Amino acid sequence: MSEQTQARAQRRVVVVGAGMAGVQTAVALREQGFAGTVTIIGAEPHQPYDRPPLSKAVLLGKAEGSAFDVDFEALGIELLLGREVSGVRPEAHELDTEAGPVPYDVLVLATGAEPIRLPGTEGVPGVHLLRTLDDAERLRPVLARQHDIVVVGAGWIGAEFATAAREAGCAVTVVEAADRPLAGALPAEVAAPMSSWYADAGAVLRTHARVERVEPGAVVLDDGSRVPAGAVVVGIGARPATAWLAGSGIELGAHREVVADERLRTSVPDVYAVGDCASFPSGRYGERLLVHHWDNALQGPRTVAADILGETPTVYDPVPYFWSEQFGRFVQYAGHHASADTTLWRGEPSGPAWTVCWLRENRLVALLAVGRPRDLAQGRRLIDAGTVLDPELLVDPARPLKAATA
Repeated sequence: MSEQTQARAQRRVVVVGAGMAGVQTAVALREQGFAGTVTIIGAEPHQPYDRPPLSKAVLLGKAEGSAFDVDFEALGIELLLGREVSGVRPEAHELDTEAGPVPYDVLVLATGAEPIRLPGTEGVPGVHLLRTLDDAERLRPVLARQHDIVVVGAGWIGAEFATAAREAGCAVTVVEAADRPLAGALPAEVAAPMSSWYADAGAVLRTHARVERVEPGAVVLDDGSRVPAGAVVVGIGARPATAWLAGSGIELGAHREVVADERLRTSVPDVYAVGDCASFPSGRYGERLLVHHWDNALQGPRTVAADILGETPTVYDPVPYFWSEQFGRFVQYAGHHASADTTLWRGEPSGPAWTVCWLRENRLVALLAVGRPRDLAQGRRLIDAGTVLDPELLVDPARPLKAATA
């Protein structure tokens, strides 16, 4: 082993953030043979856990928690939990925490995103967010008591929470400022069929509706109407949790995310960023992507670990992927549709199963599959390969997607 390789193997890697991205980075380092010190610092006191079950099994009391199945002790990964990090001084290679400075040789930023709060509701009783295990624990008895619930925001998390609340027997009203659900994520013609899912599940969807204020037992909308509310759940989006990086010299982007390069390195030496808190340049899509989804937090750490170990550099340019379970439907999305020049449908959107395909120059760039997981699996591979497709064959829902090649 060369001196340089030995020195690399003995470095101290500190990961800030104990969610999926942080934990997977630590695990990937060990799996790839890193022999130095690995420390994860997490703001929450809980054993590191996975977030998707929070809006499903944990919320409905079907599971107590969702701790990662990782033996940190056996892997030699140190956990510093319940510890807030307040800043970083790259020139000194030190983090500032409430318990004193923590030195590092390599730093990985994996702080994720934090929910956007509804203005004027700070500290108002009965107003909830759903981001952490503690949030889910606070909401569980609310659902069990079958309160009237108002969900603010008809995005992915709002739809998932509304689904769980209906399953628990609550009366649910979802208020959305835009004219449709998922307005920030999908084009109007694609999101429109999803509006009927709310009524089918017995939930009320009110679009063009803004919250004026929250009162005891009610939400008052900007048109003066009052919606009964034993509890209010806010799901109006999330932003990268990067406020603590102010003054560090680490470059942040337009959405306050850490600007990472194609190997997930930041603008500062020896500092990487991965998961929801970071954007990366996509050669595939010709733009910088900020992906707030679980799969990105799972995939990125392998690139970070390989780069820290000094292996042959790998470029991080995944086909983004996520899924959502809402109102009895399994919804999956792969790719990035912003650059598409053609939108094609496989199946009727009024039916239980259909797929939307976005093409650019007859190559698939993204697809949304509702109840068609095979389309998703095949489509993801077609996007990755850049395969030229025949649009006429593509729109036949009986034909496998992989058989629609030109």
